Amino acid sequence: MSASPSLPPFSASVPLTSFSAVVARLRAAGCVFAEEEAQVLVSAARTPDDLSDMVDRRAAGLPLEHVVGWAEFHGLRIAVDPGVFVPRRRTEFLVRQAAARVRPGAVVVDLGCGSGALGAAVAASQPGVELHAADIDPAAVRCARRNLAAVGGRVYEGDLYEPLPADLRGRIDVLLANMPYVPTDDIDLLPSEARVHEARVALDGGADGLDVLRRVAGQAAEWLAPGGHLLVETTERQAPAACEAFALGGLTPQVVASEELYATVVIGTTPEYPDN
Repeated sequence: MSASPSLPPFSASVPLTSFSAVVARLRAAGCVFAEEEAQVLVSAARTPDDLSDMVDRRAAGLPLEHVVGWAEFHGLRIAVDPGVFVPRRRTEFLVRQAAARVRPGAVVVDLGCGSGALGAAVAASQPGVELHAADIDPAAVRCARRNLAAVGGRVYEGDLYEPLPADLRGRIDVLLANMPYVPTDDIDLLPSEARVHEARVALDGGADGLDVLRRVAGQAAEWLAPGGHLLVETTERQAPAACEAFALGGLTPQVVASEELYATVVIGTTPEYPDN
């Protein structure tokens, strides 16, 4: 068996003239999926100088999605600006759960929307929904407006329900709320890509990670339509406490999980025939 060819030398000051040189540079920077990332960078670069600059930024620790300006999510290309939360692949499970509960003409709200990836994915799965989204981060709001324009989504800036139009109260069929759920003390354990390059408000869920989720669950029933659903992502360990918060808010909770994506989603449903 012949020996494997050695990778070419690399340096930040030397032009990256081959795919293998890009892979070598990314590997040396600690990128686990160097080959896959190299393919994305090479296809996104317009010129050799552009490629070298993009590889430099990725090697310096900038998330790949911030380098190229987009993330692949649920079959869509979602624009992701610097500092905006990058949608995770595991959250596609939440989207699938939401899409299964959306009907034509449904009112869908993506609360704490970040880039708007969840709302865009649900709208793509069920055209014709009335889509609204909100986030407290101005950078995220600008990004979401670009991603949701094509599906007619309206995006508002503010804290949780506060910026939503009053006429949505009691009309929301599906409420997506992918809130931060990392406990404050665990933030420093996150990969630097998230810890350094994503807004802390999109990560920090308070002492046990569920502070924001409790705020969402506490008001959800007054915004949801009869038989409406609130869907959030948690960890398996947090799910019982999340269910308790849902029940206190008048929702009937259910936990679903995906071993493939290592994802846990809690779904809360309002009564179809609320008491008068």
